[in-house]
Amino acid sequence: MTTVIRRDAERFLKELRAHYGDVWRIPSSRYLSRPDFVVVDPKSGKKTKVSFVSLDDGEVVGVVYDELG
Repeated sequence: MTTVIRRDAERFLKELRAHYGDVWRIPSSRYLSRPDFVVVDPKSGKKTKVSFVSLDDGEVVGVVYDELG
C-alpha cells in the first residue's frame, strides 16, 4: 500500500541519500507503477513517487524515484 507523505520532496530525497548509497531518478521504472511512497509538497502540490528496489533475497539495493508535475 502506498504511503503519502506531505513534505518537501527534495529534502526527503536528500535524507534518503544519507542512508542509501544508491538513489536513482528513473521515470520509466516498472518499480514506480506501485510506489512505496508518494511525497507531496504541501506548498506547490508537486508529487514524487518513491520505491525501494530489492533483490530476490530481500536485501535492499537502492531507491528509485520519479518527479511528477
